[in-house]
Amino acid sequence: MIVLIVGLLLFMGAHSVRVLADPWRTRMIARIAEGPWKGLYSLVSLTGFGLIVWGFRLAGRNPVLLYVAPASMRHANAVFTLIAFVLLVAAYVPRNHFKAALGHPMVGGVAVWALGHLLAIGMARDVILFGAFLLWAVAEFAALRRRDRRAGAIHPAGTFAGDAASVVIGAALWAGFAFWLHARWIGVDPFT
Repeated sequence: MIVLIVGLLLFMGAHSVRVLADPWRTRMIARIAEGPWKGLYSLVSLTGFGLIVWGFRLAGRNPVLLYVAPASMRHANAVFTLIAFVLLVAAYVPRNHFKAALGHPMVGGVAVWALGHLLAIGMARDVILFGAFLLWAVAEFAALRRRDRRAGAIHPAGTFAGDAASVVIGAALWAGFAFWLHARWIGVDPFT
């Protein structure tokens, strides 16, 4: 579990610098330039992600059951994950109501994805992984919204076209991942 936890700390730490230490980040970019900063950020993020994957697999060798989730939660998790994909896409699609309402739909999507998995899976490694992502996403979302309010940020109004694009693209990506890639990449078929 140590490798998994170190990976989570690196990955989430890198993704929290702008919220937790923006003045330091600004000084570092001024000192080493934006390109090297992005390279360093990417290196730390990818290292953390690699350690998360490796640590998750290592932790699976000695599974520890913390709780048994109701069987219905597996199907509910599919809905949570579909919503998460739509929110992820909404972060990139211009002028949609998801972005207008949430401001940061990608972070909201991470929270929904993590919550769905926590409700469906009770193994220790899953609770650590998804619990960490849920806590990070909630804290990050709150910090980003506070920053938006302080800055007087106004997100563009949503349109039906932006909503439709977010839903259609998000649902298509979700279907490809859920029905094909999840079993191949994660080793678990979510529907069996």
